Amino acid sequence: METNNASKIVSHAKHLASSWRNGEGVQPLTTLDSELSIDEAYFVQLHTIQEYIVNGQKITGKKIGLTSKAMQNLLGVGEPDYGHLTDAMEVKNGGEISFKRVLQPKVEGELAFILKEDLVGPNVTSLDVLQATDVIVPALEIVDSRVKDWKITLADTVADNASSGLYVLGGTPKKITEIDIKQIGMALYKNNELQNTGVGAAALGDPVKCVAWLANKLAKYDITLKAGEVILSGALSAAVEAKPGDHFKAKFAEFGEVSVSFTE
Repeated sequence: METNNASKIVSHAKHLASSWRNGEGVQPLTTLDSELSIDEAYFVQLHTIQEYIVNGQKITGKKIGLTSKAMQNLLGVGEPDYGHLTDAMEVKNGGEISFKRVLQPKVEGELAFILKEDLVGPNVTSLDVLQATDVIVPALEIVDSRVKDWKITLADTVADNASSGLYVLGGTPKKITEIDIKQIGMALYKNNELQNTGVGAAALGDPVKCVAWLANKLAKYDITLKAGEVILSGALSAAVEAKPGDHFKAKFAEFGEVSVSFTE
C-alpha cells in the first residue's frame, strides 16, 4: 500500500464499521471516493480483518464471491472476489442467529472445502486443490452488507470483506474422492418452501477451480491458505433474503443438509 493512501484506507474501514454503531447500512464507499481501486478496496478489507484479530478473533478461512457469470455480469467484472472468515462468524448447524448480529442478511447454499495442507500461490492448480483438501461439507453462507440497500459495486463489496456475514457448516463431511463435486445437487428451503436449486458446477463450472483461483489471487497480497482453514467455494444459486422468524435449510443430494434459524 502506498503511504499516502494509508489514511484513506483507515478512513474507509471506519466508515464501513460505523454501520454497526448505527444499526443500519452506510453510504457506498464509491460514492465518497469515485477513484477507489480494487487494490485499495482489498487493503480496506485487510485493515478491517487486522482490527478483528487485534480484538481477539481468529481467521478460520476464506469465502469466494461472485462465482456466477450472472453476478459477474451484474457488477461488470470477469473474476470472483474473496473475503475472510473468522471464528466469530461461525454458527452451529441447526443454530439460531439473532438479528442483532446482522444488518440485511441473505442466505446461500454452498460447498465448503476443509484443507489439510497449505495452498501457496501463485501457481496453484486444480490438482493441487484436490490433494490439499481433507473433506467437503455442506454449508450455508449468510452474506450481509454494511452498505445501505446493497447498493454495491465491486470495489464496495471487496472493501466490505466481500459482503461476508456468518457461515454454517453441515455435519456430513465427505472425502473429495467420494463425490462428483460438479454434479452435487442442492435445494435451498426457506420456511420449508423451496426457494431455488443449484449444482456444484454453478460455481465457475467447478468449485475446485474457485479454490485454485483464490490461492493464486491471495499470493498478490502475501496471504496463504492454511491447513485447517474453511473455504466457502461460492453460491450454488441465488441468495435469499432473511427476516426474523425465518428458517433456512439446504439439502445436498446424497450429502446431507445444513440449517439455521433467525430470531429477533
